[in-house]
Amino acid sequence: MNILILGSGGREHTFAWKISQSPLCKKLFVAPGNSGTAEIAQNVNISVTDFEAVKELVVSKAIDMVVVGPEDPLVEGIHDFFLDDEVLKKVPVIGPQKAAAQLEGSKEFAKEFLFRHNIPTAAYQSFNAQNVEEGYHFLETLNAPYVLKADGLAAGKGVVILNDLNEAKAELKRMLVDAKFGKASTKVVIEEFLNGIELSCFVLTDGKHYKILPTAKDYKRIGEGDTGLNTGGMGAVSPVPFADDDFMQKIEERIVKPTVLGLQKDSLPYKGFIFIGLIKVGNDPKVIEYNVRMGDPETEVVLPRLKNDLVELFIALEKQSLNEKEISIDERAATTVMLVSGGYPGAYEKGKVISGLETIEGSIPFHAGAIVKDGQVVTSGGRVMAITSYGDTYQEAIKKSYENIEKLHFDKMNYRKDIGFDL
Repeated sequence: MNILILGSGGREHTFAWKISQSPLCKKLFVAPGNSGTAEIAQNVNISVTDFEAVKELVVSKAIDMVVVGPEDPLVEGIHDFFLDDEVLKKVPVIGPQKAAAQLEGSKEFAKEFLFRHNIPTAAYQSFNAQNVEEGYHFLETLNAPYVLKADGLAAGKGVVILNDLNEAKAELKRMLVDAKFGKASTKVVIEEFLNGIELSCFVLTDGKHYKILPTAKDYKRIGEGDTGLNTGGMGAVSPVPFADDDFMQKIEERIVKPTVLGLQKDSLPYKGFIFIGLIKVGNDPKVIEYNVRMGDPETEVVLPRLKNDLVELFIALEKQSLNEKEISIDERAATTVMLVSGGYPGAYEKGKVISGLETIEGSIPFHAGAIVKDGQVVTSGGRVMAITSYGDTYQEAIKKSYENIEKLHFDKMNYRKDIGFDL
């Protein structure tokens, strides 16, 4: 099969790394890709939301399957675009159709879905610029800290948690009236704060059946001890030590099953990954959010632990025969540490030469914001590279990642030195 992966981050490099191992994959393309995907696939410089350019590529390269990495093309309806096109409709797209992608595209839609199907989550209300005063009154009924979420896609930065009521009111005004997150915050969801420890559960579904993939925990804040600004993710650990069999059974019975059944009841067509952001409150799981694709950097620890041929699983999605597959998981732990540009998640410089890649031993460098320029690998984004390692324990794996990071260098390179600290 000729396979196309859409996206350019560490998640997409990990998909390329995994898919290229399948004997079913004849030729692999990544659009637009990065310096890591360039080593194992053919990069094509087109935008993931330029559907006409994607169509042209699919036709010209006789692509047999499209794997969608990021959320934007899914929320904008790339799957529907394929289904509505006579030429493309037989090409499987891994990722949900537009209606189902609203689970990530709209926080309000997701909350309504959760409540409708009795899936445990935080209490909430949503507001717009017209009823911002009501939003202030709702904040007054809650205890600190206050959680404000931009309704739409804000590149992982649309959630603000504040301890001071007046600050929360001022932030609500910034989001709704001053359009802090642009179109994404024309509506804002305010919800009660849940106190606990977070984890991510990944599910592969063909719309009828599902398989639960390894759990992971990612670290969103830029600073050690989970301090500072939110980022797209600074590292991840899999499996999550506190997610024992009893807790996983609760996740499956209370959250995964009603989610997949809810998709069927609401006629939301789904063939792809569901990322369920969870929080363990006491000994019970509650849903924080849904994503309609794999997370980043969690993909960099989840896929390396999956022993199955990923292309075989994707074919089963298309045939709705996922129930016939057994998922096989590597017993070892996997961890990843994200190297980021100095200044990220604020302003940062690009084009910094990355050295030492050839000296890495026993870890896998998954490239993210990096490209090849004049024969050298240089930085091109805020999150530059994820260094993934295996170990019998997560401590052993994390030690290996840090040992290899010592060999790498680019100007103003930054990373968290405490991934896994809270486990």
